[in-house]
Amino acid sequence: MISWAIIFFIVGLIAVALGFGGVGGLAMNIGWILLAIGVVLFIVHAISGRRTA
Repeated sequence: MISWAIIFFIVGLIAVALGFGGVGGLAMNIGWILLAIGVVLFIVHAISGRRTA
């Protein structure tokens, strides 16, 4: 999921550089959302993996 976030950031940067601010901003926002979800899922996975009792 974090790799998708990086891809959306790159697409957003390219779109903004080419003058498509709306599309670039949308891609960057989607990237932020995917990054947040990926971090939350990583933390949940790390916490749940420690319960071996």
